[in-house]
Amino acid sequence: MGLIIRSSGIHAAGCYTTSVIRKGARVAEYTGSRLSKQEADVLYKGSPVTYLFGLGDGSVVIDGHGLAMFINHSCDPNCETSEVAGRVWIEAIRNIAPGEEITYDYCLYDGGDEEAPCNCGTPHCRGTMYATDGNGHKPAPAPMNKHRNGHRNEQKTIANGRAVKPDGVSVAVE
Repeated sequence: MGLIIRSSGIHAAGCYTTSVIRKGARVAEYTGSRLSKQEADVLYKGSPVTYLFGLGDGSVVIDGHGLAMFINHSCDPNCETSEVAGRVWIEAIRNIAPGEEITYDYCLYDGGDEEAPCNCGTPHCRGTMYATDGNGHKPAPAPMNKHRNGHRNEQKTIANGRAVKPDGVSVAVE
């Protein structure tokens, strides 16, 4: 499977496939150094962009490096994440055609009053990268959320005022 990084209509740069990806395939692994949430807070204090992915209860994060850190949010994603034996995988939830941007739903929930507008532009766009409770409100934090098709999503956290994707990547909340 071929993946490339190029300009994205969703946000800056995105990750695209150059070949067919079948439903259920592992698309990428979210890799990088593991840090405690406290270490990440110190390291990225004041930084406008981070790529942190929370593991388990969010007390440990992956400081993202590699293709997976460029996978953008979509309210109608073609992938989701799973944590298997301490490793984070981005997996296809449908067949993906060559040229498509790889996306997953960040389902942010603990960014306080900060906004995290969504730019996915899909017909199902909810206008925010935050998960909602069905009434358009941010739900209360929970230790574990279920994602599409029952895959486990790790608890979200805040790193230096930036919301961390439920699947872990910390994004600047602009």
